[in-house]
Amino acid sequence: MRTPLMAGNWKMNKTVDEAVAMVNELKDLVADAEDVDVAICAPAVDLYAMNEVVGDTNIDLGAQNMYYKESGAYTAELSPAMIKSVGCKYAIIGHSERREIFGETDELLNLKLKTAFANDIVPILCIGEKLSEREAGTHFDRVKFQLAANLSGIEANEVKNMVLAYEPLWAIGTGKTATPEQAEEIIKFIRETVEEMYDVDTAEAVRIQYGGSVKPHNVKEIMAQPNIDGALVGGASLEAESFSKIVKFK
Repeated sequence: MRTPLMAGNWKMNKTVDEAVAMVNELKDLVADAEDVDVAICAPAVDLYAMNEVVGDTNIDLGAQNMYYKESGAYTAELSPAMIKSVGCKYAIIGHSERREIFGETDELLNLKLKTAFANDIVPILCIGEKLSEREAGTHFDRVKFQLAANLSGIEANEVKNMVLAYEPLWAIGTGKTATPEQAEEIIKFIRETVEEMYDVDTAEAVRIQYGGSVKPHNVKEIMAQPNIDGALVGGASLEAESFSKIVKFK
């Protein structure tokens, strides 16, 4: 069975002191969490200090972005070696805010994925549709296109060990949430698409999260869906108490 992954995406929030205080509180609250993986994807400036705190706890760290080059004249970017040096196991690739605000293309994201795999970093690849695409009934086409473009040249054994995160853009930071049935419908479609692209074993192995206004009050119903393997959590991951309730959703 796939182990659920509850990952917090702090986005551009928390100073170093705030980050350390939060994980110090969180590590005790989730210490007894069983059969679930826990991660926090924090701003780059926070990661070194957080790594000192999480130590041997059950909390893993992730970066919110990563460039596809090992080093060089790429001002403000982070290399795989840099994020690994501060304890990152995961890296978010292709969050909708990176796609929409910063213009990251599917071709660029494909390069980032290949670099993550080459450096033993587990990518969390975000895919999802705009409200206009859902209203037009093209949301299935959109996520299928993203999968084909982003996973081009990626091997089945790599896909098995990555994480896919379905995030409908209309549900990110809006307070709106896809119903559990809506989320399950498209995540099931994503898994079927992976099977078409690869094989049954790969489709059954890959973890697919839901992201978009996940809160303590709705996480249990979301996680009851058979194809949903965790959550990529925004605002509710910024407070230890609320995030711990999401981690311990059972």
